Amino acid sequence: METKIKSFGECLIPSPADYEYYTSDSSRLLFRTVFQSEEDWNSYVKNGPDFFEQAGPREKIFFHPKEVTAGIVTCGGLCPGINDVIRGIVMELFYRYGVSRILGFPYGYQGMVKKYSHKPIELTPEKVAHIVEEGGSMLASSRGNQSPVEMVDYLSLYGVKMLFCIGGDGTLRGAREIVDEIEKRGEEISVIGIPKTIDNDINYVQKTFGFSTAFSKAMEAVECAHVEAKGAPNGIGLVKLMGRHSGFIAVNAALASRNVNYCLIPEVNFDLYGNGAFLDDLKKRILKKGHAVIIAAEGAGQHFFETTGERDPSGNLKLGDIGIFLKDTMGEFFKKENIPVNIKYIDPSYIIRSIPANPEDSVFCGFLAQNAVHAAMAGKTDMVVGMWNNVFTHLPIPVAIQERKVLQPDRSTLWRSLLASTGQPAHMLAK
Repeated sequence: METKIKSFGECLIPSPADYEYYTSDSSRLLFRTVFQSEEDWNSYVKNGPDFFEQAGPREKIFFHPKEVTAGIVTCGGLCPGINDVIRGIVMELFYRYGVSRILGFPYGYQGMVKKYSHKPIELTPEKVAHIVEEGGSMLASSRGNQSPVEMVDYLSLYGVKMLFCIGGDGTLRGAREIVDEIEKRGEEISVIGIPKTIDNDINYVQKTFGFSTAFSKAMEAVECAHVEAKGAPNGIGLVKLMGRHSGFIAVNAALASRNVNYCLIPEVNFDLYGNGAFLDDLKKRILKKGHAVIIAAEGAGQHFFETTGERDPSGNLKLGDIGIFLKDTMGEFFKKENIPVNIKYIDPSYIIRSIPANPEDSVFCGFLAQNAVHAAMAGKTDMVVGMWNNVFTHLPIPVAIQERKVLQPDRSTLWRSLLASTGQPAHMLAK
């Protein structure tokens, strides 16, 4: 795995940040921390262990702060904590490094293309002081690809020397194209990604901001589903949560609630009909307990739908609606079984992504923002600020986007804990 971070050259300017201590540019974090045997460790060392560069302020920087214009853009779907990151970047640039010109590009990558006529917003500490109290993004957002040529033209027009791209997988792919265009021109514009996705599915990033808030808010919907299920004969509470490819929100909400009986995620297939399948097991529970609570991640059960190949503006395959599908399928199944049920369906998707960050996420966003600024001022580019083994790291964008992070049931203590909490079968496949 290639984890070397690109930089524009030697850092010669003493940092004006005036911190008590600085992170050495040679500081590294071991990728693997657990080894099954001494032989495993020796083999790892012999083949050259993988490291991540540690994030943090450098004693010397590449860009002269008085000559820097910084840009911030937020792309893709909304997520708790975006405003916290924006505020953190502005405050660090302005107060610690003395950068006075910070531009916010509105409506995502559209705001970096001249033909859309979205004027940049001058960001100051006063303007961002209280934005953390609001959900969403003060810069707004958009989906869809834009021309990297036109975007770099726009950055050059405004003299931008560093661009902070706040977004998920699609945003980082766009940032990669911007880097390629900058390199073609031989310019020195630092591009730093801050990973934003409540699905928590960015490769080699331990945790993304907004995730903690999202599943905490999702718990409210799950608890409501539990009340509804208990409040009627043979009640079934069904909650659909976000998670196109990864079931992290669904599993964490289920673990936090302790009232969930089934959690369906994209990483684990299940059958509907037959001995040992989902509906068979659900029927046994209803007859025995008289109620059930089900969480389904939006990407679960996609094998029940025909693939159209249609994509959304971000390039993601459009999914079948597993929530409505399960609601209708369960209703038809129990009707044929002559078992009356009361199904209550809740979809809180847009509620959990549009609220302000909770305190844990807000603090985390501040760390990400500060470390992004440190990296940019040191002349680093084509990288994402992340966390690995509870240490903030620099990760090359190509590594971050090479595949999505998913929950791995065959080696995940998270999934093992989920099975113990819900009591559901490990495999709901027809025998």
